Amino acid sequence: MNKLFLLLAFSLVFIGNSFAGVETNLLKLKSLNSCEGCYLEGADLSGADLMYAQLMGANLSGANLRGANLESADLESADLSGADLTGARMNGAYLINSNLSEAKLPKANFSDNGYLSDANLTRADLSGADLS
Repeated sequence: MNKLFLLLAFSLVFIGNSFAGVETNLLKLKSLNSCEGCYLEGADLSGADLMYAQLMGANLSGANLRGANLESADLESADLSGADLTGARMNGAYLINSNLSEAKLPKANFSDNGYLSDANLTRADLSGADLS
């Protein structure tokens, strides 16, 4: 019984800390336009202006980035798996070695020197995306 209680208590603390970590990291990103290696899984950044943001190695899996401005953002080695980037402006975004598997990218704009070298685009939705 005590082991079950400890396991449940630990789980609640871990879940709470993960949520608090996302909130803390969102504040950091909004104030500094930088959050390298941050945990932002599932964060709501829809419509956010993240132009030139430094998000190298950040975990943005499952994040809502619909209509966000990520022009010239550094997302090298970032995890954007399952993220919704519908209509996001990605012009000049640096996505080398990033994980965009199963990401929603319809109508995303990667024109004007977007860097996708070695990016994982497995099962990503690129319908109507501008990759010119």
